[in-house]
Amino acid sequence: MDNFLIGFLVLIVIVLIIAIILVVIGLRNPSFQNNRILQERLEEMTVTGEVVNLEKIELSLPFSERVIYPVARKLGEIAIRFTPQNALQNTSKKLELAGSPGKLDPTMMMALQFISFVFFGGLLFLVFTVAKVNWPMGLIILIVLLFSILGFFIPQLLLSSAINRRQKNIRRAMPDALDLLTICVEAGLGFDAAMSKVAEKWETELSLSFARAIREIQLGKLRREALRAMADRIGIPEMTSFVAAVIQSEQLGVSLAKVLRIQSDQMRIRRRQLAEEEAHKVPIKMLVPMGLLIFPSLMIVLLTPAAFRLLHSALGGMFK
Repeated sequence: MDNFLIGFLVLIVIVLIIAIILVVIGLRNPSFQNNRILQERLEEMTVTGEVVNLEKIELSLPFSERVIYPVARKLGEIAIRFTPQNALQNTSKKLELAGSPGKLDPTMMMALQFISFVFFGGLLFLVFTVAKVNWPMGLIILIVLLFSILGFFIPQLLLSSAINRRQKNIRRAMPDALDLLTICVEAGLGFDAAMSKVAEKWETELSLSFARAIREIQLGKLRREALRAMADRIGIPEMTSFVAAVIQSEQLGVSLAKVLRIQSDQMRIRRRQLAEEEAHKVPIKMLVPMGLLIFPSLMIVLLTPAAFRLLHSALGGMFK
């Protein structure tokens, strides 16, 4: 039985090391790095006048970039083949809503979930093995399996938290951004130039979204399509309403400055309502720390002197 446990722990460690290496390799964007190194070698040979030999250049690259990176990429392609398409699409949509944290793609997200699954299960199994708990093996396996499943969903929970945080930041920034848009349009700038000004003014998630939409428009995408894609990437009703109002004003010939001012006022009212809603939630959120931390401390401070007095009184003699 001890040999089985040791072998199982060794297998877990090996799987963890391989998975972590593959994720780190994927996050480093090896294709871009390979192209950059090859370009530098070609430029050096061009300057020195040497005969360009692509095979020689590729063999001069480090072993990790010649062997490990292509293998990791091939394994990623195999993982995509066996992953349900709906799961990949949902993960890709969530990553877009979160702003692509760490330049993750769905394959890397699946790998992180697998690493978390193995890590939590292996760590708990290691704790049970070192502590020598006298529990039935079936119960230990069940607990390890439950914690492994919990670990599998932790990256998704962190991703959902990143989505909520990003959307909250965008909601807070929208009224001020729309005020600046209104001022720029009233000063004579076009809508695209006004969005560029907002993107240059701040370094927020909203300004980054505006900058991406402007780049798409400059590359030939229709304005309404770029704005709708931006609203889909943000995923909040306020942005969808703003984009619909801008597109409608463009189609109907309504004054854009007037529409932007109305939208700005509505966003400001909405932000105040959200702040009031959060303020009303505070008493309920305070119940947990008060019930678990403050009330027990108060009970100890207030009742301990009374308890000592009772122990040294005649009533306390009845319990001896």
